[in-house]
Amino acid sequence: MLDTTPLTTAVERIADRLRAAPQSRLQRGAAAEGLALARELALRAQRLETPDGEPRIMPETGVFAVADQLVVAATDLAESLRTTAASPEDLGEAVGFVEEAGVRLRAML
Repeated sequence: MLDTTPLTTAVERIADRLRAAPQSRLQRGAAAEGLALARELALRAQRLETPDGEPRIMPETGVFAVADQLVVAATDLAESLRTTAASPEDLGEAVGFVEEAGVRLRAML
């Protein structure tokens, strides 16, 4: 079983920054970037759980919900990584993707 702590820790840092951001920064692109990250994490979880299934896109629910959407998507991905035949490389790739997105988001916030 994979230890997904690095993934959830990286996402929590980003989510905390999004929660603390002023509405103006969220509306200038930070929320859209956070939602894109959440959607990608959700898609990765879906591919692990049902590789042949039709992907479902996470809806846009507003700039103030993005941090929570991100945490939910990361939690789902972490659970998928732990309970499927995912490899350590899958986890490493996901963590790297989150860290790159975090760099972009920090520049926006």
